[in-house]
Amino acid sequence: MLKATHIAKSYPTPRGDLQILSDVSLELDRGEAIAIMGPSGSGKSTLLYILGALEPPTAGTVAIEGENPYSLGEREQAAFRNRRIGFVFQDHSLLPQCSVLENVLAPTLVAPAGERDEEDGLRARTLLEQVGLGNRLDHRPGELSGGEKQRAALARALIRKPVLMLCDEPTGNLDSAAADVVASLLLELHAAQQTMLVVVTHSAALAERFPVRYEMIGGRLESRR
Repeated sequence: MLKATHIAKSYPTPRGDLQILSDVSLELDRGEAIAIMGPSGSGKSTLLYILGALEPPTAGTVAIEGENPYSLGEREQAAFRNRRIGFVFQDHSLLPQCSVLENVLAPTLVAPAGERDEEDGLRARTLLEQVGLGNRLDHRPGELSGGEKQRAALARALIRKPVLMLCDEPTGNLDSAAADVVASLLLELHAAQQTMLVVVTHSAALAERFPVRYEMIGGRLESRR
């Protein structure tokens, strides 16, 4: 389970604290998926980074499978993210010098030695087959279309079998056809692997594909079920 309780986030400024999030609470079980919409600057991405143990809240708590990542040391927190959380960003963030297969395997290379699996290579190839890139394993990101890059990023996010998938505008840089393919793959793989899935997006078309929708308004999360 993902459980965020009374999350607040503010940043200090010369004119006083700038409040971004105010008393946001959210619970999500394995197999559930939600979309969060809202205008730029509303705090969607900030909430995603807090849920993903990338940025601590000013107040409130986050627990993933009963563990608060912010109670961990820096090294342990990084290992927690690597093991439990998969990220997909608007910019695919693929390593340009590496092949598609190497990019997908990258999260396994920084995992602790005791957590590395000899089956990682097979899993990476299987995931790339599932996202339609089985014939592009040796290609570099520069040889892929925008949609193909994002599909590779999706495979990379799933390589360590995360319990939580966090996606920040995953179709934001894609045309409508490529966006539809990526959205379908995202939801299919989420359902197959029973992750918890949180997507923030400006796209009404993408949000409408989710059974549960929220909107960020005034730093608060409002249900749009």
